[in-house]
Amino acid sequence: MVKQSIFGRISTLVRANINTLIDQAEDPEKMLDQLVRDYTNSIAEAEDAVAVTIGNLRMLEQDHREDVDAANDWGRKALAASAKGDELRSSGNAADADKFDNLAKVAIGKQLQSEKEAKDAEPTIASQTEVVDKLKDGLNGMRQKLDQLRSKRNELVARSKTAAAQSQVLGAMRSIDIQDPTSELGRFDEKVRREEAKVMGQQELASSSLDKQFESLEDLGTQTEIEARLAALKQPVQLTATPLRSNDE
Repeated sequence: MVKQSIFGRISTLVRANINTLIDQAEDPEKMLDQLVRDYTNSIAEAEDAVAVTIGNLRMLEQDHREDVDAANDWGRKALAASAKGDELRSSGNAADADKFDNLAKVAIGKQLQSEKEAKDAEPTIASQTEVVDKLKDGLNGMRQKLDQLRSKRNELVARSKTAAAQSQVLGAMRSIDIQDPTSELGRFDEKVRREEAKVMGQQELASSSLDKQFESLEDLGTQTEIEARLAALKQPVQLTATPLRSNDE
């Protein structure tokens, strides 16, 4: 019953569909980690149980060999005792011959008993051998399933990390204008242009003020010239008396 229970557990674990279990799990990584632990523990328990089963089988096989060897040994003893009895009977010693014949019969009885024990053990040995073979195959299947679980777990963790990294990159990209990745540069360029335009305006304003100053100076010079000429016009004319000459002269 214990052996059948072990075999049933192994068969159930081997038949487990990992992909289905992953699809049904809320947290596949934790589920796979738990499965790896469960499989590892189950394999260790199964190995111990299978080792005991194999040990029992080897003991049965050893007992069978001993029974076969004992049967052969008793057969040789029976043959030797019978031959000795025949020898004594042929020499006329019937009494001793009967003793050896009796010994031969005892040996034959022992031989038959050993043969029976060996024969009775053979079906059990055959059955146990079949069970052990199945258990070994099941253990190999569990080890392969464990390797598959570990591979799936590592693959899932790697994919999860990749997805997290991609999500982080996408999150960073969302903070920038995805439609116009140079928008920040464009805004900075516009700011610089405004600063340059401001400087140009200040320069133009300064230049305009200076021109007005020179224009005012020119206006002042013109006014001064006008005033000077007007003053000159207002001064009395100095007339020098020149004697008039007659026509006769």
